[in-house]
Amino acid sequence: LAWVALYGHRAAPTPREAAEGAEFVLMCVGNDNDVRDVVYGPDGALAGAEAGAVLVDHTTASAEVARELAEACAEYGVGFVDAPVSGGQAGAENGQLTIMCGADDEAFYRLAQPVMAAYAKASALMGSAGAGQLTKMVNQILIAGIVEGLAEGLNFAVRAGLDADQVIEVVKYGAAQSWQLENRGRTMIRDEFDFGFAVEWMRKDLGIVLAEAKRNGSRLPVTALVDQFYGQVAARGGSRWDTSSLIHLLAHD
Repeated sequence: LAWVALYGHRAAPTPREAAEGAEFVLMCVGNDNDVRDVVYGPDGALAGAEAGAVLVDHTTASAEVARELAEACAEYGVGFVDAPVSGGQAGAENGQLTIMCGADDEAFYRLAQPVMAAYAKASALMGSAGAGQLTKMVNQILIAGIVEGLAEGLNFAVRAGLDADQVIEVVKYGAAQSWQLENRGRTMIRDEFDFGFAVEWMRKDLGIVLAEAKRNGSRLPVTALVDQFYGQVAARGGSRWDTSSLIHLLAHD
């Protein structure tokens, strides 16, 4: 409530009341079930949304629930955009999110994209409903592999007796450069993980990825293995640690 008051807005006790009179209804919750809880029912957002409004779902959820929501919204005359984000809390606070979207052209280009420009550095229409979620799955697959490779490389550097800070400073100018190296490398070698994107949420995302891969026949051996590693981090009390905590397993094995 204090945050809402700070920015001169109002808080509503239910999603229905929050959606009443709004041209755009933006949501970002935990998982598929949370999305359904917010959207459906007598107190759900769809019960309050007016025809012509647009529901933008920033939750990282399944492509299946995105398609389901698109159909439900259409019955109410409401536009829908599945719009998972990348960039974390810092990206949201600084207006630097990347948004991957699934929608029809009207809902995205004429309606949602100009609004999202206020808090995103980039947004792109990837296809019809569900395409945004599928693109976010690609993003999480890539992150899983990059962070595991970074964890192994930095742990190797430490055990080989190298100055890991100097290693980071050198390799960041070569082909191994990445956002994860630049923004997580030094905290990884200091065993600092009390920030960032939590392991429990990454495990949720990878669960969605692996379920989709099973449906479409993709082989994701590295992603499946990294998901197991995150399970081990969680078992050691690291559910709320940043995803870069994969190195903790190697450094304390």
